[in-house]
Amino acid sequence: MSDPAPRWPLPGALGLRDALLAAYGDPGRRYHDLRHLGEVLDRLTELSAVGERFDPVTVSLAAWFHDGVHERGDDDEVRSADWAKQALVDLGEDGPGPGVAAEVARLVLLTVDHRADDGDRDGAALCDADLAILASGHRRYREYAADVRAEWSHVSDDDFARGRSAVLGDLLDRPVLFATSHGRRYWERPARANLAAELSALA
Repeated sequence: MSDPAPRWPLPGALGLRDALLAAYGDPGRRYHDLRHLGEVLDRLTELSAVGERFDPVTVSLAAWFHDGVHERGDDDEVRSADWAKQALVDLGEDGPGPGVAAEVARLVLLTVDHRADDGDRDGAALCDADLAILASGHRRYREYAADVRAEWSHVSDDDFARGRSAVLGDLLDRPVLFATSHGRRYWERPARANLAAELSALA
């Protein structure tokens, strides 16, 4: 995982970058942290390198903001999207413009359920980059699962197992997890194997 800071796409808005870095760096975060942000940006670089087409600035900004707010609430993504839209508009001439700000907010909201419409290249890239952790090697996947549990340490083991099992089951029930060609080819099979193994362990 490389340092996310140098990959901020708006050189005239380093204050906003630093606010986001501080949010992801909150010590209360265990998975949705700076490592996660860096990994999502890495996967976007990978998707671009293999020829997946998407707007690099817009999708990168959406990646930066997608977990900007993470308080384990039902409205985290909505609040993250609102932050993105308002903060990018407030940048004025240093920002990407209101149209891009609105698109970034739309993309952030897609990370609620990671279901991009057919033909939505930007949405497909962001959703796949965010879900790519599911296709990690066994060691990294175990770390990911443990970090998710740590973020929900206030929940009992039984309640966590029920909730997490529902999430995993929903993912496994989907015809496909990934929307890009690269994701389907290289990430689909290992992701399903990891999900099934974790679901079995929870049971």
